[in-house]
Amino acid sequence: MGYPMPFMYGLDPLYLAVFGITMALSIIAQVWIKSSFAKYSRMGNSRNLTGAEAAEEMLRDEGITDVKVQLFKGGMLSDHYDPRTKIINLSPEVFSGRSIASVGVACHEAGHALQHARGYAPLALRSMLVGPTMLASQFSIPLIIIGLMLQSLGMAKIGLILFGVTFLFQLVTLPVEINASRRSTAALVENGVVAPGAETRGVQTVLTAAAFTYIAAAVTSLMTLLYWAYRLGFLGGRRRE
Repeated sequence: MGYPMPFMYGLDPLYLAVFGITMALSIIAQVWIKSSFAKYSRMGNSRNLTGAEAAEEMLRDEGITDVKVQLFKGGMLSDHYDPRTKIINLSPEVFSGRSIASVGVACHEAGHALQHARGYAPLALRSMLVGPTMLASQFSIPLIIIGLMLQSLGMAKIGLILFGVTFLFQLVTLPVEINASRRSTAALVENGVVAPGAETRGVQTVLTAAAFTYIAAAVTSLMTLLYWAYRLGFLGGRRRE
């Protein structure tokens, strides 16, 4: 049984189309988040709080006392919440910044801590998928390619299933990120950290741009999954003999 092998017989137009679309989405996402953060980093918040102070206040208001907010020197917008250690890691510009961009990102991460404390199901599912996703991301494409080279449909199918795990992780991530953004925006307005109007819209713009990076990642995973499913013959008709 023979399978189409675009990586061996020249450039596949379909692959080039998928690659082009996903690359464009990635570039748009990165440009949008960086430009939005830069723009609203110049607009101060109403109470002149730092990102760290805003996140800590949000946690206190929600009765969460076992989560630590700390400086994380991992590069621009490397902010994240680690549920294993219950630590919110904030990049320098977010930790010490007093802009609406800084408090928006910081409280977004506090939103993840709140999800964790409240047992938010999609976050729990995403946490469960972290290990399998790391494994799948390492072996899925190599198994598909080796399976094609050896004309082993079984091996290629295993690779495709593993890649499906990475797509599932990206899909589950979307409601987690959107929910954290909604929680953080509501908290910032209620606590008077940002004023209704331009400041609130600024926070929403920054967090929407951040959410688009996850949407782009999910679309990229889906298109890649569909591409390999098609090339293996699971979509679009019978496999080639």
